[in-house]
Amino acid sequence: MTYGPIKHFKDIEAWKLARELRIETYDVIRKLPPEEKYDLASQMRRAAISCTANIAEGYGRFHYQENIQFCRISRGSMYEIQDHLITCIDNEYITKEIYESIWDLSMNAIKTLDGYIRYLSNNAKQ
Repeated sequence: MTYGPIKHFKDIEAWKLARELRIETYDVIRKLPPEEKYDLASQMRRAAISCTANIAEGYGRFHYQENIQFCRISRGSMYEIQDHLITCIDNEYITKEIYESIWDLSMNAIKTLDGYIRYLSNNAKQ
């Protein structure tokens, strides 16, 4: 994957996909039963916010290695969302179609973020 000029974190493809993942996760949160309001919903909300926020924060750091570390935190949050999706499907809070759609989006976001991390790593070596 090639990266065009990145002038702001909003230009980062991984951030764009993480944003989509956050939006879709919030849609799931709205479907959760009231008893999950302070448990699962809260965990999902924090993980979803972390996906985009950590890419943005990393972008704002001075050194490549700091940026990479924040991207890794974002990546962990994407995997956390996957675990929460499994909880949602196991408890029949979402349909199989919703689960698969968001799962695919999360995998695409993770793969794209992995590519961005490689890009940063290569630039850090120069």
